[in-house]
Amino acid sequence: MNADMGLGVRDGDTSKMTDKSGPFASWGMFSRGQDTRLTVAFGDSSAVRSLPVYSLISLVAMIVFWFVATYTWGFPDQFKEPGLSDKLRIAACNSNDVCKGSFSQLLGPLTFPSIRDTWNTFFLLIDEGFQDITLWAHTKASLWRVIRGMFFGTLFGVPIGFAMGLSSKARGFFDTIVESFRPVPPLALLPLFILIFGIGDTTAVRLLIFASIWIMIIASRSGVQEANLSKVRAAYSLGASKPQVLFRVLLPNALPQLFTGFRLALGVSWGTLVAAELVGTRDGLGSMIFAARPFFRLDVVVVGIIVIALLGVMMDIILRFLESKLIPWRGKG
Repeated sequence: MNADMGLGVRDGDTSKMTDKSGPFASWGMFSRGQDTRLTVAFGDSSAVRSLPVYSLISLVAMIVFWFVATYTWGFPDQFKEPGLSDKLRIAACNSNDVCKGSFSQLLGPLTFPSIRDTWNTFFLLIDEGFQDITLWAHTKASLWRVIRGMFFGTLFGVPIGFAMGLSSKARGFFDTIVESFRPVPPLALLPLFILIFGIGDTTAVRLLIFASIWIMIIASRSGVQEANLSKVRAAYSLGASKPQVLFRVLLPNALPQLFTGFRLALGVSWGTLVAAELVGTRDGLGSMIFAARPFFRLDVVVVGIIVIALLGVMMDIILRFLESKLIPWRGKG
């Protein structure tokens, strides 16, 4: 029977039928821009996407909060000298008995810099730098250290994790090592690393390797253990060798866990970066932040934090893109 049911849908064809009932129907956030067939219900992770509009709203909300918190409400016009930064302007006002206390501000310049001061400092660091090193040089040094730390952490961590997932002997041997060092914060080993490796770039990179390797071991081990046994048996029944099973069955099945572990390790590496660059390095965003702290240059500190955040977001976007291309089946059963 192919009668039109009055909804523009023929019998058996559910491709054009949308679920307009249920407690979430009025929200419009589970169906718009996604697959709205009846076969897709709440809980289908493959239908969930990050909507750029909401990301933009979140970014605007943070900027507005920053502006409201650092803006000087009711600041006298006669004390707004052109060319002065907000920090110097407020300091000059507080030294004047007439101006002092005539304005309100949630976060003062000694607590958090204003947007205008941070913006001006950003371009000043690009042109003149901080302590004779430009912002680009600091960023390049930090990015190169994180890349090396993640590379070697992945290079050593993934094979160890695979061995622990495939061999009982390797699992027994490495279990004690991994579970002993995994809970140890990288910062706790900073003095020990300095005594063993000295100070400088090499020590910073090795500290980042330590921060990432345990996460990659756990992620790769979990990826191997979650491989579908029926696929492994099917591969062997078709005459596949152990290397073929490893690279064509186990590795693809472990990719989702590997990408998750890589993203977690990347966040930990950026978090460890500031401490890693305290060990005798003159360049790097962490070194710049630490050098600006004694001079109360909070504008420099915030610029460094923002650059680290932007680099982390950009690298995460790249990983998400690679994840969508390499494992398009993720979340689809």
